[in-house]
Amino acid sequence: MNITIIGASAGVGLETVKRALNRKHNVTTLSRSEINLPSNSNLTMLKGSATNKTDLINSIEKADAVIVALGTGKSMKPTTLYSDFAKLLVEVQTESNSQIPFIILTGFGAGESGQYNGFMMKLFFKFLLKDVYADKTKMEEIITTSKMKWEIVRPGLLKDKELTEDYRVETNLFKGINIGSINRTDVADFLIKQAENPTNLFKFSSLSNK
Repeated sequence: MNITIIGASAGVGLETVKRALNRKHNVTTLSRSEINLPSNSNLTMLKGSATNKTDLINSIEKADAVIVALGTGKSMKPTTLYSDFAKLLVEVQTESNSQIPFIILTGFGAGESGQYNGFMMKLFFKFLLKDVYADKTKMEEIITTSKMKWEIVRPGLLKDKELTEDYRVETNLFKGINIGSINRTDVADFLIKQAENPTNLFKFSSLSNK
């Protein structure tokens, strides 16, 4: 199938590209930075901005599913990247009336999930990630109130370890949910498998290796 991955140059986005190619999909990427991967006949790399309408339209026009893995790197400064992108995506989707699934990566701590973090993680978010996650929450709100087919994916603390395909998926929030850390490779695995078979449409999927 044809999968578009937006925000594909590093982190979960890059791992998602690798996983998609490993599973023999045709992949189109959109990112501002160069992607350090070997040449592959199934890979089309577009250099551009997710908040530029023309770039965004070009990247998703042939997609059977779209995965969004935007990130701000290690920056913890206030940003409007996520909400600006979400507004544009809804505009583009409304104009095209596309019925393909959009699988959006945020993080456990966005929206209501922040109330279910442990004490130390709540402090971490309050003092370090507050501004970034405020904009991720805005993105979630814009996407989930739109008419597009969406799924929000909220992984726990991300780790750089090998793929296990052994992780927990929760679609409800509850006391003691205990969303811990998860490998970026496993998040990528989940994203691709949901693109292939979107069983969690219109749900918030929280991911943890524990």
